[in-house]
Amino acid sequence: MESLPAPARVVQLPDGTYVYADASQLPAQQTAPQVVHQHIHQAAPDRTVQRIALGSGMGAGAVAAGVYFGPLLVGVLTAIAANLAILAFLAAVMAWGVVAVVRSIGGSSGGAAAKRLGRRG
Repeated sequence: MESLPAPARVVQLPDGTYVYADASQLPAQQTAPQVVHQHIHQAAPDRTVQRIALGSGMGAGAVAAGVYFGPLLVGVLTAIAANLAILAFLAAVMAWGVVAVVRSIGGSSGGAAAKRLGRRG
């Protein structure tokens, strides 16, 4: 039985035409080493709360509500804390003002009353 010749390859010439070429006529191809590009990405955002909520059977609507109302709740609590701090400051200033007025107007009995109030507070 006669052996078959090596299959011919189709090669494009520089002028753009295609021709059949035997493997014996082609120049030996040299392969360059393969370059591996490694991409380093940042860590994904932490979605632990959402995963726990979805894993416990809550729906996506509840998770979306938590994502929306979570920062809103932090803002509201911050505003309440700021209001309470302002009120506490005003109460301290008003108490100081009352003590100063009682000392200046009350004479000796006012001074004694202011000392008594100062020791208790």
